[in-house]
Amino acid sequence: MKSLLQIFTWWNGQTIGTRFHTWRFGTRVGSDDAGNVYYQGGKDSEGRTRRWVIYNGYADASAIPPGWHGWIHHRTDVSPADESYKPREWQKPHQPNGTGSAQAYRPPGSISGTGERPRVTGDYDAWTPRS
Repeated sequence: MKSLLQIFTWWNGQTIGTRFHTWRFGTRVGSDDAGNVYYQGGKDSEGRTRRWVIYNGYADASAIPPGWHGWIHHRTDVSPADESYKPREWQKPHQPNGTGSAQAYRPPGSISGTGERPRVTGDYDAWTPRS
């Protein structure tokens, strides 16, 4: 069943192209606590070593922890697997994107939000005859 999901869904795990590229060029670098696995191999268009992640389940780029995010975007050459990376106190744990769900951000005054938007100067007042 997992193989069928990988064939027909690009958002779940890895695609056939990613599987082939990983098999041919990939060297496993490490994994994170969520079960995502990180690879490198080959060269990108800028001549740097290509880096990619195979997600454990649903592909959500915001689920990459801060240390791995820096490595995958070439901000550091040392992966968190090769060092004792500790997140800073201001780095928050991952929260899934709530867009389209009950956890979505709804500012005051939005159509789906609660309450009424406060009036501001420059708000439109509709024209009425004899006003």
